[in-house]
Amino acid sequence: MPPLPLQVEPDAAALMRAAAALTTREARRSVEERGVFHLAVSGGRTPSTLFFLLARLKEEELPWSRTHVYWADERRVPPDHPESNYRLFRELFLKERPLPDAQVHPFPTGDASLYEACLPERLDLALLGLGEDGHTASLFPGSPALTAAGRTAVSRSPQGVKDRATLSVPYLNASRAVVFLVSGAAKADILREVLAGSEPPERVPAKLIRPTEGRLLYLADREAAAKLRGRPGRITG
Repeated sequence: MPPLPLQVEPDAAALMRAAAALTTREARRSVEERGVFHLAVSGGRTPSTLFFLLARLKEEELPWSRTHVYWADERRVPPDHPESNYRLFRELFLKERPLPDAQVHPFPTGDASLYEACLPERLDLALLGLGEDGHTASLFPGSPALTAAGRTAVSRSPQGVKDRATLSVPYLNASRAVVFLVSGAAKADILREVLAGSEPPERVPAKLIRPTEGRLLYLADREAAAKLRGRPGRITG
């Protein structure tokens, strides 16, 4: 099996700048080829700076008028709840860069399967995080959601707000591009495991995300990649 694509940036700030540049390139490519850009974002601490950077990009830099935003996962809480992924995006992005409601597609607070009707056939770019336990989106180790056949699934988190909704493994793997954003020394062990370890995917769900006809990239800072020297993967930073 060939090494998984890995790009390493010097620090967290450089990582977020690289992620913003990558998102811009993918948006332009998608609009040029298909007239629209379908972007899925995640919650958590890692993408917060990215939302801040993206909000400052002008229309001529990133075609916001052709961009639709979706969520890779969501806690099943009201949209104003402090732990809502939508609320985080609204506070850090939408207040700076308002988009029409028709272009912003949060998970419904009720039946997660209702989300399937508003999802595109394929995402152009899914920006995902990586948990220290190997989860991504709300696909947790050992969860029945790992084998869901539809576009969405419900899951339970081992901590925090337990009830979650998530995009499924098959739907994420249908994306044209998937990028994992991995930052900090606390992620070094799990990033090494995902890229070069032997644990089965049901214990490390991020290993299940391998786009079938799309591109995959792990974008990490040096702290997160500290245990990867001499191991499979391409370190560019």
